[in-house]
Amino acid sequence: MADLISSTDRSPRADEKAGMRERRRRGRGRNRASADIVRPERKVDYRRLVNSFEPVRVYSDDRIAAIHDMALKVLEELGMRLLLPEALDLLRTRARDDVSIDDDARHCRFGRDLVAEAIATAPAGWTLHGGTPETSTVWGGRHVVWCAVGGAPHISDLDGGKRPGTMEDSRNIMRLCEHYDVMHVQGPNVEAQDIDTAFRHLEVTRAQLVLSTKPPFVYCRGKGQVADGMEMVRIARGLSEEAFRAAPHVYTVINTNSPLVLDRPMLQGIMDFAEHGQPILLTPFTLSGAMAPVTIPGALVQQHAEFLAGLVISQLTRPGAPVCYGCFTSNVAMRSGAPAFGTPENVRAAFASGQLARLVGVPWRSSGSCTANCVDAQAVYETQMALWGATLGGANFVAHAAGWMEGGLTGSMEKFIVDIEMLQQMAELMQPVAFDEDDLAFEAMRDVGSGGHFFGTQHTMERYETAFYEPFLSDWSNFNQWTENGAVQTPERANAIWKQVLRDFEPPALDESAREALDDFVARRTAEGGAPPLT
Repeated sequence: MADLISSTDRSPRADEKAGMRERRRRGRGRNRASADIVRPERKVDYRRLVNSFEPVRVYSDDRIAAIHDMALKVLEELGMRLLLPEALDLLRTRARDDVSIDDDARHCRFGRDLVAEAIATAPAGWTLHGGTPETSTVWGGRHVVWCAVGGAPHISDLDGGKRPGTMEDSRNIMRLCEHYDVMHVQGPNVEAQDIDTAFRHLEVTRAQLVLSTKPPFVYCRGKGQVADGMEMVRIARGLSEEAFRAAPHVYTVINTNSPLVLDRPMLQGIMDFAEHGQPILLTPFTLSGAMAPVTIPGALVQQHAEFLAGLVISQLTRPGAPVCYGCFTSNVAMRSGAPAFGTPENVRAAFASGQLARLVGVPWRSSGSCTANCVDAQAVYETQMALWGATLGGANFVAHAAGWMEGGLTGSMEKFIVDIEMLQQMAELMQPVAFDEDDLAFEAMRDVGSGGHFFGTQHTMERYETAFYEPFLSDWSNFNQWTENGAVQTPERANAIWKQVLRDFEPPALDESAREALDDFVARRTAEGGAPPLT
């Protein structure tokens, strides 16, 4: 990266390339300044975002309380199927007076007091540590963390079309995530289907730690895979077991099998991550009309109940274990059953989920999703609707914020770049607003008077280079100039950008002994047969 190159070692060409990389990373163009005017750099911080908007409240406080109360009734009278015997044993041992367990059906009903105790011990926020202080992320309050597409089985780009994801595709998205400041953590992006699932977690975790300093994601597909992933993070970060358990360094996603089921790998993951003090994004998959009631309030009741059940297991394992309230409630197309995202119902459910998370007192995860099959207008307006639901709803973590397409079946390289442009504009809206007497511009208006223009005023000349956000993807030329330049449309421009970023990419420095230890660990675990996923 540009800031790792010593200024004494740079050639003029290296300076130019470094400047280009910086503009692409932060999305801000530069015009050459006049020699006689000294202007400050335009400074924004996309890494530590704080949402300046008051969260939207779609339901009144009494209706949110009614959803919470009905979710408690669901847990009390209907309960959850819990498919991992160890989870039932945990509940029987540590909450025997407040649960009703049917071992044959692997089913549990939860008392209200038990849920209240879990809510009381769940933390309101934490710092997830990266490889450097600059890449650590704060979860909770009004802090915002964005993550790219996760778990897509396919990759697509304009050159190769849609195809199964590979390890190199996964690495490329990691490189893009490391490059752009608005990507705050690494994630599962696309599945490396060219690597067997017993070994995939080893290669993916190693790649995250070698290619990025941002907080990594660890697969939650059984105790062995979790243990491998956590050990690799300790190796790369130089952490003892005690230091690792003392603070968050890695995260994962836990999905319920809606309606009202938690399967074996997810329950094992809740317990393993809680035991080690690492955060989980506990996310019911409640599509209204399919895996949840067709009414949004009903779907929210089910979502809330499923979250609270997982929260109880986490807090019984280790009181104070970090848990983020995940929501994925949207609707389906009732004629086909296909998931729909970026809909008014999706946004309304996001607003309400934020209210429910704040009622519980934990950070909240939303998503930037769409159902589009190509990088077109639908891909943009659905994603932006979802992002507005997350942003105005006060989400602390936004999954699938860049590159998600086809309802999560595909990660798109061109859409990744389009989404980065949208996210940077969202980030600009969150920046502190300058406001002093000079900003009110009375003297500038006196200078111009009636019917003039402000292009050449001192007020404008002192500010024009840093006054506005300059998109890195948009083409602002007029129609004739755009046509003469080849009439290049947004997906083609995005294609050129991601390719250039990958060509210029320089991985961050990693201690050679740590790299060797990682390689040795992966080689040993591979020779031992890896860790087949828990089913």
